[in-house]
Amino acid sequence: MNTKQNSISEKQFGCEECPLRKKAEANPKLFVARLWRWHTRWCPGWKAYQVHLAEQNNAQ
Repeated sequence: MNTKQNSISEKQFGCEECPLRKKAEANPKLFVARLWRWHTRWCPGWKAYQVHLAEQNNAQ
């Protein structure tokens, strides 16, 4: 069971280091921010990243 928890915590997502995301968060009024929000509605990677973050919060 600990092995499964370790593999979940070590999972890497591109969303963590995405330059588009960083620009959007730095200035939410830019067009880039609107594009980012639109992208997150259908992006399977973003959805998986959100599930991962929720799992981490529940584990703590």
